[in-house]
Amino acid sequence: MKENIYRTYNCEELREENVGEEIKLSGWVDTIRDLGGVLFIDLRDQYGITQVVISGDEKKVDFASKIPLESTICVSGRVKLRDQETINRSIETGTVELFANKIEILGKRTKGLPFEIENNRNVREDLRLEYRFLDLRARKNLENLKLRAKLIQFLRTQMIEQGFLEVQTPILTSSSPEGARDYLVPSRIYPGKFYALPQAPQQFKQLLMVSGIDKYFQIAPCFRDEDARSDRSPGEFYQLDMEMAFATQEDVFTVMEEVIYKTFEKFSEKKVAEYPFPRISYKETMLKYGTDKPDLRNPLEIKDVTDIFEKLDIKVFNGKIVRTITLPKGADATRTFYDGMVDFAIQDCKAKGLAWLKVNEDRTLQGPIAKLIPDEAREELLSQTDTKPGDSIFFIAEHRGIVEKLAGEIRKEIGLRQNLIDNNVYKFCWIVDFPMFEIAENGKLEFIHNPFSMPQGGMQSLENNEPLEILAYQYDIVCNGIELSSGAVRNHNPEIMIKAFEIAGYTEKEIMRKFSALFNAFHYGAPPHAGIAPGIDRMLMLLTDEESIREVIAFPMNSKAQDLLMGAPGIVNDKQLRDVHIKINLK
Repeated sequence: MKENIYRTYNCEELREENVGEEIKLSGWVDTIRDLGGVLFIDLRDQYGITQVVISGDEKKVDFASKIPLESTICVSGRVKLRDQETINRSIETGTVELFANKIEILGKRTKGLPFEIENNRNVREDLRLEYRFLDLRARKNLENLKLRAKLIQFLRTQMIEQGFLEVQTPILTSSSPEGARDYLVPSRIYPGKFYALPQAPQQFKQLLMVSGIDKYFQIAPCFRDEDARSDRSPGEFYQLDMEMAFATQEDVFTVMEEVIYKTFEKFSEKKVAEYPFPRISYKETMLKYGTDKPDLRNPLEIKDVTDIFEKLDIKVFNGKIVRTITLPKGADATRTFYDGMVDFAIQDCKAKGLAWLKVNEDRTLQGPIAKLIPDEAREELLSQTDTKPGDSIFFIAEHRGIVEKLAGEIRKEIGLRQNLIDNNVYKFCWIVDFPMFEIAENGKLEFIHNPFSMPQGGMQSLENNEPLEILAYQYDIVCNGIELSSGAVRNHNPEIMIKAFEIAGYTEKEIMRKFSALFNAFHYGAPPHAGIAPGIDRMLMLLTDEESIREVIAFPMNSKAQDLLMGAPGIVNDKQLRDVHIKINLK
């Protein structure tokens, strides 16, 4: 192999066996320490750090001392063993150092640094993203990128070992209603027509099943024009997309549980609490946790006590669903804690209030509504909520559709304020048995999940059950309160598909127009099939304990869907607009 003119080793490779060698290193100037006649440079590259020593030549020391930090240099010299008292055990090359006899500046930094590289997490995010090429030099960000590469490689290897075929699907496709806004691309050749970036390879992977592909996967880019949040990146994200022919829900669970379990076991020191992952119905999770994305590390559970309060005349509870959360040993908590929870419910959750009670050792109640609860109701309440002396109870009273979310937020906040969350464990679960339909804000029925899902009970269920009672073979995989993925057994029967969409207000003509390829393909012998697509960015967010998904993406948009580094979205010239037959009217 031809020798590289810039380096013979990288900055992580040198060890004691290299002592005496004449070598070259290249990298970035991380730090410079001038000890008066002796200069130390920490030279950094992707792999690690090596200490470079410059001494004995006043001009050379003076030259090196003036090299701006973060410049790239090439250093030639001899490897020497460090003195015992100067060994640095915190770096791999800490027993040796490079005594420089020649230093060449390859790329000089000529502008001031907008922030300190290693203190980047204390910097305003928009500034970091504007200078993302500098931000990525920080060790934490570099390690995140390395982990991302290793994780994707590991996922790909596991899928191949399980017999899945990797297939790439188109990026330019047609627009389809999949739950979020499309990113549209105008056509130059066909005036007035548009491509769309895929929100997911949903239709393509189902078409692959009809094509005879038995097990498909890819590391798929997805594009959705939706608002950002801490666990969602606007614009572009990646998922481990997979689909299986002749498969049931349990077949998908078997494959994906093994892949995810092995992945989290390999890339984290935290333990996976349960394997196989527990299954929780949508109905149960909304009652017990107030969310379909439950954080099972939080031991608190929500109980329904509406039946008890229907017999009592307590004004704030009348005509409402009443849910409780029992806090073990909550009677020891300070009044400040309870007042803080009331403020949280009113200010952050927009609740009308939050009632609470402490249970004394003699089983009597203490708190704002204690006098309103007679002895018989008190005993029924303590029994039904499994509340013991020394515990406390929070009461959430609201109408259906509001009470679940409100109770879930309060449960989460109590867990955080009382330090009930175990941060050293991953708790996965499957949420199953989702309703097929829900009533939208406009009062119309719509699909609650994937519109291509198979209803439980098939055609008979669609024809004989009330729409809101119909369940679907739909499922989510959730970890520590974050939804990693949604999936479903697909509706591969055209007649069942027509009926399901008809209930949601679509005509057969609309189905044929919006999903023509898929609808047509299902008339040519489609196999039963099912799939899922765990989010890679969200896996990495969990594995790295990052609070924002943008920390595990190389070049993310900011929270306003702007690429501050490249200046996107940006203005294009009139000729570019004419080429795609677009005229902009900003009035």
